[in-house]
Amino acid sequence: MAAAAPGTPPRAALSKGGAEPAPQPEPLWQRPTTSPPPPVEPSMSQSQRRGGPRADMVPEIAAAVGFVSSLLRTRGCVSEQQLQVFSGALREALAEHYKHHWFPEKPFKGSGYRCIRINHKMDPIISKAASQIGLSLPQLYQLLPSELTLWVDPYEVSYRIGEDGSICVLYEATATKPVSSYGMLTCKNQMMLGRTSPSKNYIMTVSS
Repeated sequence: MAAAAPGTPPRAALSKGGAEPAPQPEPLWQRPTTSPPPPVEPSMSQSQRRGGPRADMVPEIAAAVGFVSSLLRTRGCVSEQQLQVFSGALREALAEHYKHHWFPEKPFKGSGYRCIRINHKMDPIISKAASQIGLSLPQLYQLLPSELTLWVDPYEVSYRIGEDGSICVLYEATATKPVSSYGMLTCKNQMMLGRTSPSKNYIMTVSS
């Protein structure tokens, strides 16, 4: 191959009349990059959109559901699988029932509405949950006390069996902020009027 004549410019320096060099691919580091998509904001859950149960009522509902389930368990007529279904149904029913009647800043407000009551007449929330496992009203009357009052209030869940029974605390917690109870006559206090210093048996107490 003959050597290039002296003074001949390299191919890259050819004049316009000469052959143009083939276009080279653009280096990757020079190519424009696509900016990453903006972070996706966490979407509101379905329960939040419809005003679902708040986290601050979870322990109170759990204590109430656990207590009613334990009453059914003691008779030995309901299987553990049935109890799980019943507990889930009762938990959802109470959360829906309390959704707009839960006031942590005023725990005694709405106490009568939240109270679960069996007074020779079955509480409709319990009977509805029991129907999920095929328990009829006559069966419920045999499995549960004929007189039962279950108070489910923010920071405290308590119950009483019988009209003159002792009030027992199932769950008790300390409010993070001062609560207002001045002038409030609770469902529990109304039922205790006329009794002198009723005894309180603190059993199964859970503190948080």
